[in-house]
Amino acid sequence: QVQLSESGGGSVQAGGSLRLSCTVSGSGFVDDWFCIGWFRQTPGKEREGVAAIDSDDDKYAADSVKDRFEFSRENIQRIFYLNMNDLKPEDSAVYYCAARIKARCFRDDYDRPQLYNAWGHGTQVTVSA
Repeated sequence: QVQLSESGGGSVQAGGSLRLSCTVSGSGFVDDWFCIGWFRQTPGKEREGVAAIDSDDDKYAADSVKDRFEFSRENIQRIFYLNMNDLKPEDSAVYYCAARIKARCFRDDYDRPQLYNAWGHGTQVTVSA
């Protein structure tokens, strides 16, 4: 069973940066056939798709973050990073990483949480003005 664990959240002032990590473990994850998505959620709101990267290195990001958030990864360790720059108070949320097993991301569906098979427990990001 695939398991995901996020880390790297915290508190930062507006304009600052954070790097979130998503570590994938367990059996069933196929290293050349996957989609890793990042989502965020605030109380009372639906989970929002932020960005995604797949095994073909195709990347997708919401308009609100595409000029500020970047991907990187360590393939052997199965660690996926979301580098968040120029953070704004509206970026404050619990951030989740999620995985699609044996599937890739597509521009018109990377932000649909129901298409992901496994989820982490989330990490809090708080940006103060």
